[in-house]
Parts: sequence; C-alpha cells; structure tokens
Amino acid sequence: MSGAFEAGDGSAAAAFTRPELDEIELYDPDRRPARIDLSDNTNRWGMPPAARQALRDAEESSAVRYPALYAQSLKRALAEYLGVEPSNLVTGCGSDDVLDSAMRACGPAGGVVAAPTPVFPMIPLFARMNGLRFVPARLDAELSVDVESLVSADPDVIYLCTPNNPTGTVLPRELIRDTLRRSRALVIVDEAYAEFGGESVVDLTRESPRLLVVRTMSKAFGLAGLRVGYAVGAPTLIAAVEKSRGPYKVNALAERAAVAALTDGLAWVRSRIADVVALRATLRDALAQRGLEPLPSAANFVFVPINRAADVAAMMRDMGVAVRPFTDLDSDIPSLRATGGSALRISIGPRAELDAALAALDQARAACE
Repeated sequence: MSGAFEAGDGSAAAAFTRPELDEIELYDPDRRPARIDLSDNTNRWGMPPAARQALRDAEESSAVRYPALYAQSLKRALAEYLGVEPSNLVTGCGSDDVLDSAMRACGPAGGVVAAPTPVFPMIPLFARMNGLRFVPARLDAELSVDVESLVSADPDVIYLCTPNNPTGTVLPRELIRDTLRRSRALVIVDEAYAEFGGESVVDLTRESPRLLVVRTMSKAFGLAGLRVGYAVGAPTLIAAVEKSRGPYKVNALAERAAVAALTDGLAWVRSRIADVVALRATLRDALAQRGLEPLPSAANFVFVPINRAADVAAMMRDMGVAVRPFTDLDSDIPSLRATGGSALRISIGPRAELDAALAALDQARAACE
C-alpha cells in the first residue's frame, strides 16, 4: 500500500514543514541519571514542605478537570510576592513557554532577536522556531555587553539574562535602561536566578511598556518538574503574550503547589536561598584554591573555565557526579579564552554534594592532564 504517509527519505516532510526547522536539533543535554546531579541548577534541597503538602491534599478533580484558564490564583500570589497587580502577570508552562510566547507575540516574521553570548541555549532555538533570525553580541572582558552591539542590528526582540546563564554574572541596571532608550525592541530580561542575587528590574516595567521580566519557579522554589514560569510587564504587553500563549498552560497541581510555595512555603524558600549564597562562596573559594578562575556568580551555580570540560564532565559523571560542560564558547572573557571556550557549570547543593563534586573534579582533572 502506498500513499501520502509512505515512509521515505524525509523529502516529503520537507515539502510541508517550515524550512526554519530544518537546521534545529532537539534540545538534548546529557540527562543520564547520576548519584549527585549538579547539572541543571534546580533546588538540591527539594521542594518547600508546604508545596508537598498541597499536592498531598489535592482532590481528584485537580487531575480530572481542566485547570484554570489563565492561573488567576497563581497570579494573585505572584502579585503579592512581587508587589505588582495581577494584570501585570502572565504565567506559562515554565519560563521557556513564556519566552517562546513573547517572541511569537512581538517578533514579526523575518525579524531579529539579539542577545549577548554565551546565552541560554534555547534562545536561538526559540528565535528560529518563530521564524526569527538570531544575532549574537558578545559579553566583553568586564562581563558586560556593549549596548551598541545589541542595537546595531535593529532587533525586534532583545534578550538579556541577569544573573546570566551560563556565566552567573549580573548586568548593570543602567545597561537595561540604556537598551530600552536606544532601541525600539521588546526587551526581555530573564531573571530565572534573581532570587539568588543581583537587583531585580521588575520595577522598571512601570517605566517602559516594552520591558518584559521573565521568571521561574524551577530554581529557588524547587518546582522544576511542575513547570511553572511567569513574566511581569505592562498590561497591554502581558495581554499580547497571553494571547500568544493560549489557555490551560499551568496545570492544576502545579498551580496549587506554586501558590503554597509563595505563601506558607516562602520562609523555607528564603532559608534555602541563604544556604545557596553561603555555599556558592565556599565553592568559588575551593575552585580558586585549585588554581582555577571561577567567574563571580549571583546565581545558584558557579561557572568555571577549565581545559577539556567535556572530558572532565564525562569522567565526573562516571563517578556519579553530573555537572554541565560547555565547549567552544566565543567570548572575550580572558579566563574563558585561555581554555578555548571550555568551561563547567556547577550547581550549588548541600555541602556534602559539593565536597563530592570537588573530589570527582580533582580525579577527573588529574586523569585529563
């Protein structure tokens, strides 16, 4: 039997799929199980006990019925947490969903997305998925970015991450203001790691209708598996992103747990943040004592340029410790240039996990020399 769905070499699919997708590979970092996983910047202390209890107490209807259209209960809890109005908030299935929806809402076909690199790997992919062209602008030796390099391509969307993933570094508040002044673009500021350090720019959304601050509950709040993200902006911008996003994107159990984490669980979350900040300094000191040059970090991870990062990470995983390797990064950061763009990103966990990671790192580096 033959027909339109007959297996072949894929050429038939190319006739009706968008050409922008041809060069996109599935996002597929190494997620093999590890005894200690310090590769994805999630909360190594777990989820807030209040959120866990909220899940235990959930009624069957939370799974059987559709969730709220646009997560109004979550919006109210987030509004209280941030000091904004519910109309300033859009939620999504993780911050990835919000970022994707924002590009779709504000990036015209054939438009340009600009961002400093190294950058969250999904940003160039989201740009291509939405028919946009990605234009990189390099982080400079001072771990900042030249605004002129961002705006010179006349982008429709500018993406900034602070604290930045994967470097952990903070962009100056005035740089974000300057970017808004000198461009016509939607400026997205990704604050996925804002709870761990740096100054939030949520308040600047009152100054510009073109600023969208994107956040997540995957990191400090320990809810990565439930996929809860959100953004703050002017009501007109939020409405456009919400239209692009569609309904039912936050499931009922996720909303229930997130509200509990933002209310009864907030003291627990803040205590774990304090743990991360203290242990982050401990890890940076330990890496420096080993002759490495970790970058300053305001996130829940440390980024350290290192030779043969992929080999070192593979050996560490064989020893039961997962960290995230980066290779061939194009940057003006001196310590990163010295390693040929090779680095490790190590999430912050409890002290015992960091000690195990350092022991594995020592063994892997010795084997790679």
